[in-house]
Amino acid sequence: MNNLQKLINNQRRIGLTGGIASGKSTIANYIREHKKILVLDADDLSKELIKPNTIGYKKIVNYFGNHIIDQNSSEKIINRKLLKNIIFENDIDRTWIEKLLHPLIKEKMIEKCSQYKNNQIILLVIPLLFEAKFEDICTEIWLVKCPKIIQITRLMKRDKISKKEACKIINLQMKYEEKTKFADFILDNSNNLDEWINKIKKLI
Repeated sequence: MNNLQKLINNQRRIGLTGGIASGKSTIANYIREHKKILVLDADDLSKELIKPNTIGYKKIVNYFGNHIIDQNSSEKIINRKLLKNIIFENDIDRTWIEKLLHPLIKEKMIEKCSQYKNNQIILLVIPLLFEAKFEDICTEIWLVKCPKIIQITRLMKRDKISKKEACKIINLQMKYEEKTKFADFILDNSNNLDEWINKIKKLI
C-alpha cells in the first residue's frame, strides 16, 4: 500500500480551492485559528521548492537565465515577482513552470500529510487544484464562490495592477462554473462572512 492509499484510509483532507483573490487565505486563516486545523498551502510549498540549491531553483535558473535571480538578494533567491510576470505573459513559460512545480508540490503535500498522519483533518489550500490534477490527494473539495468583479477589485488592490491585467490573470484560470462540477461543497464569499462561517461550522 502506497502513501496515498494510506492517507485515504486514515485522514480527512479537505482541498480548498477557488479563483485568484476569491478569499481562500481568509477562509484558511479562519479554519486554522478557530478550528485549530493544520493548513498546508500550495503557494507556501512552491516557495520552499524554489529556494537556492533546490532542484526547482536550479532548473528555473537554467531555463530562464541569471536575470531571474533577485540581484538585490545576498542569497541569490529567485525574483518571484519577475517570475510571476513572465508566467502570466507567456503561455509556453507558464506551461513549463507548471509541469516542473506541480508534481513537486503534490509530492511535498503527500509527504507533509504523511508527516502529520495523526492529524484527523488537514486543510490543503490549492489554487489550481483542478488544473493541476490534485483531486486524488483530497478526500473532499471545497470551492470558494466569489463574483468576478470582487476578484478583479481585490486583485487590483493587492497586486497594484490595472483592471486589464487583473482580468487577464483571472481569465487564465478555469472558470468557476466549470469547477462547480467537481466540487463537493461551495463556500459563498460574495457578501458577508457569516454565510461561509456558518457553512464551515456545519462541515467541521
